[in-house]
Parts: sequence; structure tokens; C-alpha cells
Amino acid sequence: MRPDDWHLTQDIDGFLDRAGDFLRSRPALHTTPLTDLEKLRTRRTAEHDAETAVFGRLESAGEVRAICYLTPRGRLGLTPLSARQTDTLAARLAGLGHSPANVIADHDTAGAFAESWQRHAGAAPVPFWRTHLYRLGTLTPPQPHPEGRGRITGGADREQVVRWCREFCVDVGERSSIDLIDAGSWGDSRFGDRHFTFWETPEGAPVSMAAATSIVGGMVRVDPVYTPAHLRGRGYAGAVTVEVSRAALAAGAKDVVLFTDPANPTSNGLYQRVGYIHTADFAGYGFSYGAPTAGQRR
Repeated sequence: MRPDDWHLTQDIDGFLDRAGDFLRSRPALHTTPLTDLEKLRTRRTAEHDAETAVFGRLESAGEVRAICYLTPRGRLGLTPLSARQTDTLAARLAGLGHSPANVIADHDTAGAFAESWQRHAGAAPVPFWRTHLYRLGTLTPPQPHPEGRGRITGGADREQVVRWCREFCVDVGERSSIDLIDAGSWGDSRFGDRHFTFWETPEGAPVSMAAATSIVGGMVRVDPVYTPAHLRGRGYAGAVTVEVSRAALAAGAKDVVLFTDPANPTSNGLYQRVGYIHTADFAGYGFSYGAPTAGQRR
């Protein structure tokens, strides 16, 4: 195998057997591949998603150095790559007739692949997502601490959870998730496999919400965190974030991470105050094939 040769497969089990240690070696940086691949692995029997997905690994001296995966919905996920490596991958995917709808990766890799894909496939890249990745350091409860308590949601809370997730998507402009929720495809949205917690007032009224992924590779991602507009500024988001972060640590997570909008100084400041540390920047590009189209959200 040449140094920049990609081994592609549709066998997710074989792929994870070979690439699993690499993904787990940097669980914070690999948060999105870890959760995406776990979702494909666990759902493949019922919905055959993995049969239409493509998984790739880049090896050197017998070691996995990077991975890629193309989901049935067209998301291309990448771990960090050099510009030369993205160019080799773009040429390989284009030669096989693949047409990713978008790419998500660390900032430099996403930008390099977007340029490579435009050269090899003639698809114009459209930036649609920029984010900071934070990793939990020392968890620090907010001061002053709002009155109330955290409560894990149950079946009776589903309607409110779905409504608040949709409101969150409206706030951040996440059109693809809105469409899935409106179509009744909650399980296909990125929220369908999350574990939700409410922050409630002493009277038992939910005032804020946070969710977390299951532990994968020792990592949990907090996503989303949402407080209705009329209840913001009272410390509820910080309190519920601390609640789910503490629960993740108690469950055995080694890395707890979250994404934030770089343009929102309020949320960035909040997460730093409760102990999260800026770790990396990520980006997403949608690809326009032919007539210009709006960028796609995750």
C-alpha cells in the first residue's frame, strides 16, 4: 500500500476492527466520527444504512493515520489530513463516482478538501458551519447557582424535548434537522439518540435543557444546550450543562466535549466559566453540483 493510498470498504465491522484504536486515541478531536460511526453500526441491521455508507482508512508503516467515511445522507467526515492527503482522497472518491453533499472536519482539513473536491469534481464549495470545540477541564458549577435541580427526561417529556430541539434548530439555522423533525423522522435527526436532562425550578417547571451522547471511545459530547429566549440570562444553561457534564464523568467518560458558535460570545464565555477549554476549530462545506444551492447543515 502506497503512503497516500486509501483502503475503502463498506464493511463497517472490519473497518472499526482496524481503525477503532486510532479513533479512540484522540476521542475529543474525533468526537464526530466516533458518534457518527457508532450510529451507523448500531442501526445497520434495521435500516441497512451501513450498506450504502463508505469507510476509508489511510495507513502508513502498518498504522492507521487517518480515516474518512461517507454516510448515506452524503456527509463526508474526515480526521485531520494534509493538503496532499485530501487531494489524493478527492481524486479517489471522484474516480469512483461518489458525490458527497458536504464535508465536516477540523478547519484546515475541511478547507483543504473543499479546494481539492472543486478541482477533481467541479463542485463549488459553500461554507455553512464554523464551530469551536471545547473539552472539559475542571468542572466548575456556576456562581451564583440558580435554584432548582436537574431531572433526566422520560417518555412524558418527549413532546417538549422535540419542541425545544426544533426551537434550537431555528435559532441556529439548522434546516436539515427542522425538516426531519417536521416530517416525523425524529430518530433520523441528530437528536434521536441523545439523552436529555431538564433544569427545573423548585416548583418543577422545566426552564432549560441539555443533552448528551452515549459514551463512545471514552467520550461524551454535550449537544444541544437550549434555554427558551424569555428564560435566558438566569444561569439555567450553565446549571444544566454542569448537570449533564457531571453525569457523564460519573458514568465513566474520560473526555466530555461540546461545540459552540464562534460568533456567540455569551455561550463561549459560559462554557469557559464552567470549566471547558477551547481545543480546536471545525468547519463544514456543502457542495454545489451544477446550479448554485444553499449550503446544507448537518
